[in-house]
Amino acid sequence: MKEIIEQLLPLWGIESGHVSQIYSSAWEIDHSCVVKIYHDQQQLERNIRLLSILQHCDIPVAEILCTKAGETYVTHQNAFFLLSKKLPGSSVTDLKDKTMAWKMGCAIARLHTAFLRCEQEIAFWDNSFLDEMKGWVRENLNSNDWQLISEAEYLAAVSKLELLYDSLPRQLIHRDVHFGNFLFLDGDFSGYIDFDLSQKNIRVFDICYFLTGLLVEETAEPFTKTEWLALTRAVTDGYESVTGLSEAERSAIPCVMQCIEILFAAYFIGSGEIHYANGARDIFHFVQDCEEALTIL
Repeated sequence: MKEIIEQLLPLWGIESGHVSQIYSSAWEIDHSCVVKIYHDQQQLERNIRLLSILQHCDIPVAEILCTKAGETYVTHQNAFFLLSKKLPGSSVTDLKDKTMAWKMGCAIARLHTAFLRCEQEIAFWDNSFLDEMKGWVRENLNSNDWQLISEAEYLAAVSKLELLYDSLPRQLIHRDVHFGNFLFLDGDFSGYIDFDLSQKNIRVFDICYFLTGLLVEETAEPFTKTEWLALTRAVTDGYESVTGLSEAERSAIPCVMQCIEILFAAYFIGSGEIHYANGARDIFHFVQDCEEALTIL
């Protein structure tokens, strides 16, 4: 793939440059640009439109660089190549920093606000987290004879989600919120990347996904309950400094977090990656133990 990208760069007026892979589908050019490779043309064109709308909302996202012929992307061998400027900044390294957690909450809220405009102009997959939980998630757990997550644990979490689900605000969400996709420079938020999983769903999913995801990250010392709950408070406070959470969303945070980890356990059961499924189960139990504290945030 590196050789193909080097052959295509002149189409953008770049005759040579250092090409290095940074993700499975992304390559950095001279530390200043990024080539992202797509195999779904519809998803690519949706993302191009999404980035354009977000830019008009003054949201910091990557600027697309057109080819010399004025094309927004290049087609080659059944793949599509998009070149954009590299955003400044990098992911946060101190995962236990409450100030950064507060800023992350603000960043999620600002993106959600801008997304309201995007969903008026672009069609997105309208997904139901509850339907997933009652569908393939349950099937995968059952195929494993409920060895990782008991049926009683599954029913307790999903029943709570079902009671609140219709009252939870739904809109376009990022769906993959973590410090790798939200960039910071010198302590300040600098940009959003990777909208490939964006979909319409319950809004609070993004907050819960980010907070449970912190528990997966490697840190010098594992999170204590006190540390993680303090970050949860910081993120929700940051979010509410931009736009409010509904009472239903606050009530749903514990069960949404639990359901996210149940979903991951089921996914990894289905893919045969039992080590990761066990990790999701452990985080589910960690959140379960924090449920009472989460309900009074």
